[in-house]
Amino acid sequence: MAHSLESAAANALRLVLERIEVAVHQAGRSSSQVRLVAVSKTKSVSVIKEVYDAGHRHFGENYVQELIDKAPQLSNDIQWHFIGHLQSNKAKNLVANVPNLYMVESVDSTKIANSLDRAVSGLERKSLKVLVQVNTSGEKSKSGVEPSECIELARHVYTQCPNLQFSGLMTIGMLDYTCTPENFKMLANCREEICTALGIREEGCELSMGMSNDFELAL
Repeated sequence: MAHSLESAAANALRLVLERIEVAVHQAGRSSSQVRLVAVSKTKSVSVIKEVYDAGHRHFGENYVQELIDKAPQLSNDIQWHFIGHLQSNKAKNLVANVPNLYMVESVDSTKIANSLDRAVSGLERKSLKVLVQVNTSGEKSKSGVEPSECIELARHVYTQCPNLQFSGLMTIGMLDYTCTPENFKMLANCREEICTALGIREEGCELSMGMSNDFELAL
């Protein structure tokens, strides 16, 4: 039974990659401009390994303790993305216990940014990539800064957090994790404003957006 589930995971990866190829072609873009993060929260280590064995390396986790538990059981060349809400008092634990943490995508306050910056500074590791999370839906229950505040937070990370690498923006969208074209356009507009304000190129400012049911729209 476990084997069929794991095979299904690898098959699901292949189908998503095929959908990405079609979507980028229709958008007149290159698949080299797109990175797929496989969200592995609540998935077993064996299922993640099946996707890993199929060639995938970027995985996303929502919960600090779950990631800390899983990471040592899997290959250290996995590029872990933390995509859940992060409490500042857990930043040190996350950074210290996941050496191959590639990116934190959910920075939504200067407090979180400062906590991550301090955590990285105390370790012998390269700077940590971070994304500023933007609340593009206007729903109060969603994490993320208001679009009007995204420049201020991005500037703080860029200028005041030497151990962090400002790498772009992330949005989740609605409560059911769906996004509208307006959500995606708003994130793109935030990027344009931030890049102008900070004097950085848009190519160096990623947009993390789109889930299984709407990533074609995001692309």
